[in-house]
Amino acid sequence: MKRYRSYAKGSSAGAKRWRVAGVAGVAVALVGVGLGVAAAADTAVPTVNCPTVADKLGAVPAQAQAEIARNLQLLNTQIQEANNRIRTTQGQGGANFIQNAILGPLKDKRFAAINRMETAIGRTIAKPNLNAEGLSGCSLNANGGGNASPEPAQVPAAAVSAGAAAAGNVGTIVCPDVVINVAVPAQARAEIDRNLALLQTQINEANARLKSSFGQGGANFVQNAILGPLKDKRFAAINRMETAIGRNAAKPDLNAEGLSTCSLNAAGGGAGAAPTAAPTTQAPANNGGNNGNNQAAASRNTGNVGINDGTAQVDCPDVVINVAIPAQAANEVNQNLALLQTQINEANARIKSTAFQGGVNFINNAILGPLKDKRFAAINRMETAIGRNAAKPDLNAEGLSACNLNK
Repeated sequence: MKRYRSYAKGSSAGAKRWRVAGVAGVAVALVGVGLGVAAAADTAVPTVNCPTVADKLGAVPAQAQAEIARNLQLLNTQIQEANNRIRTTQGQGGANFIQNAILGPLKDKRFAAINRMETAIGRTIAKPNLNAEGLSGCSLNANGGGNASPEPAQVPAAAVSAGAAAAGNVGTIVCPDVVINVAVPAQARAEIDRNLALLQTQINEANARLKSSFGQGGANFVQNAILGPLKDKRFAAINRMETAIGRNAAKPDLNAEGLSTCSLNAAGGGAGAAPTAAPTTQAPANNGGNNGNNQAAASRNTGNVGINDGTAQVDCPDVVINVAIPAQAANEVNQNLALLQTQINEANARIKSTAFQGGVNFINNAILGPLKDKRFAAINRMETAIGRNAAKPDLNAEGLSACNLNK
C-alpha cells in the first residue's frame, strides 16, 4: 500500500508567514515615504535673487520708453521662469545643476536685455553704460522668498533737456552769420546760393527738432543730438562754398571751423532765425584789357597770365617715346598720345570760354593744374603699358606733365 505525505498544512503556514512579512515590509515602506515627504516639506525651494536695473536707468527719452518697458518686463519674466525651473527640477542633477542649467542661461538672457536697453536709449541721447556685466548675474535665496518681479512697471520719466527754461520755454538755435566777403565767380553763384539756403534750412530743422524733443533726454541731449550734428552739417556746407569759389578763383577761407558752431538761446526767439548773409557777387577786379595787366605781363614766363582774357594758349612739352614699344602695347600708347593732344585742345577751349572769369590765379588753379594731373596719368599709363611686355621705361611723367601758357 502506497503512502503519500501531505504538505498542505505546512505550505499554508509558510504562505501565512510570507504574507505577514510582506505586510510588514509595505508598512515600513509607507513609513519611509511619509518621512521623505515630511523632510521635503521641511526644505524650502530656493528662488532667484537678481539686482534691479530700472533704478540704474536714469531719465529715458520718450522714443525709447516703450522698448525699455518691454525689456524690464522681460527681466521679470526671466526671473519667474528661472524660479519655476528650480521648483520643477528639485532633486535633479548634481551639485552644480542650478548654476549650470538655470543661473548661467539666466545671466546670458539678462545681459542681452540690458544691452538692448542701452542701445534703445543711445538712439536718442548719449548711450549709457548700465553695467550689463555686473547686473546680469543672479544668486539664490536658499530659503526661498524674495521678489519675483523686482522691476517696476513704470519707466523713469525723461528729464528736461539742458538749456530749456524751467518755465517750459523750448529755446531756439543761434548760429553765426556766414558772410561771403569775396567776389563770387558766375560759375559758382548757383552752388553758393544753394548752400546759403541750406544753412538756413539746417537751422530751421534744428529748431523743429528742439521743439519736438522738448523734455526728452538727459543733461547733454541738446548738445549731443542737435547742436553737434548741426555743427557737422554747417561745416560741410561752408566747405562746399569755399571749394565752389576755388574752382574759378582763389579759394577763400570762410572760417568754416569758427562759423559752424551754434548755441542755444534758452530765452527763445531772435538770432536763431536770422537769415545768413547774401554773398557779394561781382565781376573780378581787373577785368582784362590793358588796365591793371601789369601783373599779367610780369607773370607770363611762369605760366600765370593774371586775368584770363581768353587769348592765351596752352604750351606743353612734347612726350617722346624713346624706347622700343612692344606690339602688345602699341595700341594703348597711341591712344594715350592722342589723349595728350585732346587734353591740350580742351584746356585751350576752357580758357576761351571762361574769358574774364576768376581771379589772377584762375588759369593756374582751374585749368593748368587739372591738365597737369591728366597728363601725368596718361604718361604713367604709357609707361605701364610698355612695362607689361618689356622693361618699364621712365618717360619723365613729372617733368613732362606741367604746361605753361603762350600769350
